[in-house]
Amino acid sequence: MKRLPLPERPTRQAAPSQKGELQRLPRRLFKRISYVVLAVAVTSLVVWAFRPTPIRVDTGQVQRGELQVTVNAEGKTRVRDRFVIAADADGRLIRIGLSEGDAVTPGMTVAQIDPLPLNASVQQALGRLAEWQAQRAGVATQRPKAETIEQARTRIRAAELRQQQAEAKVSQARAALTQAQRDLERSQQLAATGAISQKSLEVAELNVTTKAKELETAILAAQTETATVDVAKAALAVVQQEQTDPDYLLRVYDARIASTEAELAKLRDEAARTDMRSPAAGRVLRIHQKSAQFVTAGTPLLEIGNPAQLELVIDVLSSDAVQIKPGNPILIAGASDPATSSELIQAKVRLVEPSAFTKISALGVEEQRVNVIGDFINPTQPFGDAYRVDTRIVIWQGKDILKTPISSLFRCQQSAWCVFVVEQGRADQRQITIGHRNDREAEVKQGLHPGETVILHPTEQIKAGIRVNSR
Repeated sequence: MKRLPLPERPTRQAAPSQKGELQRLPRRLFKRISYVVLAVAVTSLVVWAFRPTPIRVDTGQVQRGELQVTVNAEGKTRVRDRFVIAADADGRLIRIGLSEGDAVTPGMTVAQIDPLPLNASVQQALGRLAEWQAQRAGVATQRPKAETIEQARTRIRAAELRQQQAEAKVSQARAALTQAQRDLERSQQLAATGAISQKSLEVAELNVTTKAKELETAILAAQTETATVDVAKAALAVVQQEQTDPDYLLRVYDARIASTEAELAKLRDEAARTDMRSPAAGRVLRIHQKSAQFVTAGTPLLEIGNPAQLELVIDVLSSDAVQIKPGNPILIAGASDPATSSELIQAKVRLVEPSAFTKISALGVEEQRVNVIGDFINPTQPFGDAYRVDTRIVIWQGKDILKTPISSLFRCQQSAWCVFVVEQGRADQRQITIGHRNDREAEVKQGLHPGETVILHPTEQIKAGIRVNSR
């Protein structure tokens, strides 16, 4: 069977005006879309160019854990029982054969004074003692005899006679002077009338002067004889005292003998203490005088102690000392910074000394300091005597404490504490309540939650709502 062809459909031709409009329609739509896209892009670029750049900040975490409040101070170690061996007597020190670090035992001779000069001094004292004892025994032979007393009395009588003669001469000279003065008065009257010559008047005046000098000489002679009588009487009194009571000499010699015996005992004791011995077992810590030389009693020679028995001496401010109690833990780091040391040596407070002392700080400020004495709990092999240590004395501690880094805190509203919390990339200022704190962390009582991020060391650029970015 033959298939017949289908009849063709008549084609519809568009008008020329409609055909042009259809061709321009896609172009207009494309331009409009392009303008919109360009405007959106420019706007986005402008917004992106002028938007605030996030400030890069250091951040920390609010977390729960252990918190300790400490008093941080430098201290030093020292041997608990330190013995300073000093010279017991004056003398020449024999060179010390020990060295620092040498072990010593109780009773061991560690230093020696040359005993020869002291032994010689003992012999000299014995000689003086024998001399005083012999002189005391001879006191009876030193009593004055009767002839001595009679001679003293005779000297008194002779002196008294000479005194009487001198007094008589004084009377005679006084009478002669009186007569010469009368003669001078008559001569002056006669000379006034011209009865005698001027020479006769001068002779009378010279006679008065001569008699006056003779009177003065007689008076001095009488005074001399009077003094001689007094001296003779005093000598008689001394002789009579020696005769009647010679026991004072016995007391003098007894005192001298007692003094010599005391000196002898002292010298014998010093001679017996020329050997300085160790009072306990330990090691030589320091030698003050090693070479041979003359030393006086009390001169420090060397120090002995047991370096395995150490204690801590920490000087703190008196304002901090009132918070420290016996039994408080002490943390010591072998490194210079206790906060960074992984291995802490532990100790505890044994004593807070009751008396403070004044110390000048590095800035020249006077400070009242108090010594805190501590005992080691664990072994102290890393340290020796007088080692410097950095310590932290724990005055409060707690576990499972909500805490924030201390560097995140700043003052707000005068007396309140605030922090900046990072939320969705922005800083949110929040007021909090803190409790105990140390130099690294602070206890948070209200205002924060575990896991929140806070900004450390906030500057004036950090404001509430500003964008931040953690370093």
